[in-house]
This record gives sequence, structure tokens and C-alpha cells, in this order.
Amino acid sequence: MDLQDRVTDLESRLAFQDDTIETLNDILVNQQRAVERLKLQIAALLKRQEEMGGQFESSEEEAPPPHY
Repeated sequence: MDLQDRVTDLESRLAFQDDTIETLNDILVNQQRAVERLKLQIAALLKRQEEMGGQFESSEEEAPPPHY
């Protein structure tokens, strides 16, 4: 393999690696956006659970029905 073939091979590999890195970066950005959305949803669910917690606490403190 002469020098020109080696340079061509390296250029080809570099182009492939650049494309792969760009694709992986796009995937990573999309995943990060999804993680941020999920964090916001979890925070909203936790807030809702805390707000609704007061509604169900009184029923848990009641005595069980007589058939128990």
C-alpha cells in the first residue's frame, strides 16, 4: 500500500468517524431533552401527590370496617 492509498484510507475513516460523532451527538441531545421533560413531569407528579396527600390521610386514620 503506497502513501496515497494510506492517506485516502485515513480520509475515508475520518469522514466516517465525523459522521458517526455527529449522529451520536444528535442522539445525545434528543436524550437530554427527553430527560429534562421527564424531570419536569416527575416534579409535577410529586407536587400533585403532595397536594393530594391531605385528602387521603384522613381515610387512612379511620378504623377498619367491622368485618375485619
